[in-house]
Amino acid sequence: MAEKRKVGRPKFQIDYETVEKLAHIQCTKLEIANFLGCSVDTLDRDNNFAEHYKKGLDGGKMSLRRMQFKLAEKNSAMAIFLGKQYLGQKDIVEQQNVELGKVTELLSKIKEEANDN
Repeated sequence: MAEKRKVGRPKFQIDYETVEKLAHIQCTKLEIANFLGCSVDTLDRDNNFAEHYKKGLDGGKMSLRRMQFKLAEKNSAMAIFLGKQYLGQKDIVEQQNVELGKVTELLSKIKEEANDN
């Protein structure tokens, strides 16, 4: 009996280690596809790609966060930024009396015009 031959192009082999490394530095799917020499659709059709891509993205974010916290020990601007991001801290800007006076004056004019009509 004759052996069955496969028809069509061979399945593209994705290097998952490379996918994780590229995702770790926050590469997009398009950039990864271009690097690997395939289309984004090829990556999306692969059952294991999403798992490795997410693992790489998350690892990169954790690495970046670790570096930011380490930098915050020496850099007050980074400490302030992280306080705003994670602790809900914010700069308090005092209102100037000049602006408040203008608003009061405008409200008075509106009331006068309303009373005249």
